[in-house]
Amino acid sequence: MSFPDQSKDQTDDRIKIDTPEQISLEFPLAGIGSRFMGLAVDTLLQFLLYLAGIFAMIGIAKYVSFLPSWFAWLPQAWAPPLLVLFLFCIYWGYFAFFEIIWKGQTPGKRLAGIRVIKNSGRAINVYEAIGRNLLRVVDWLPGMYIAGVVSMMISRQNQRLGDHLVGSIVVHDKRAEEIRPEWSSSADQASSNLELMKITPEELVLIETYLQRRHTLDVGVRDATALKIAARVTAKTGIERSPGQTEDDFLESIAKRVRDSVRFR
Repeated sequence: MSFPDQSKDQTDDRIKIDTPEQISLEFPLAGIGSRFMGLAVDTLLQFLLYLAGIFAMIGIAKYVSFLPSWFAWLPQAWAPPLLVLFLFCIYWGYFAFFEIIWKGQTPGKRLAGIRVIKNSGRAINVYEAIGRNLLRVVDWLPGMYIAGVVSMMISRQNQRLGDHLVGSIVVHDKRAEEIRPEWSSSADQASSNLELMKITPEELVLIETYLQRRHTLDVGVRDATALKIAARVTAKTGIERSPGQTEDDFLESIAKRVRDSVRFR
């Protein structure tokens, strides 16, 4: 089994990940400042949700007399435990919920322009999002997020305790046009084939967009997308994958050979 190789440039606080596909991905690590900016926004939103829940329960209790008599027992008996359950879910579930549906981002992280990913370069899954946030309460100890700050200060990758648990890192979120994967040295260096002239500029954009964004896709979606694009290229050009060549390596080779041709320079 091959594991991604990681190296951090200490001069500009970046991390370089060499994936098993021999693609080098470089990410600027998020520092304590940008992470606390995101945390401040998220904490404020949590506080507003707390207030909304409290006022909602107060409103229900206040107007209980307007409900039918056989409904009256419900708010009175269940309002306090429901409020406690709501506050519990907001405290424990806010970060994990948004990191799951927004692929490693919360509203605060999105505003700060940062994202949680695995140290292999792929997106975190549901279990990793939940796991890293279960230790958030420990990061607050003994108060004011001291444990989390100390952990980030002594970590080469600015990881807090929850990040160490699931192997995640927080990076500055790059726009797709800023991502520039380094082509594998094993990519096909042969001269452009006439069949490659059938690849249109739009199809080249499709191939390169997939190669640029694949590390943010779930494994199943990534594999299905690569297979579909590779089949489309083969059907149009007649060029097939070499024995043992993955779909990613094949698409990488095709994109490089097309880019090396005169019409796309």
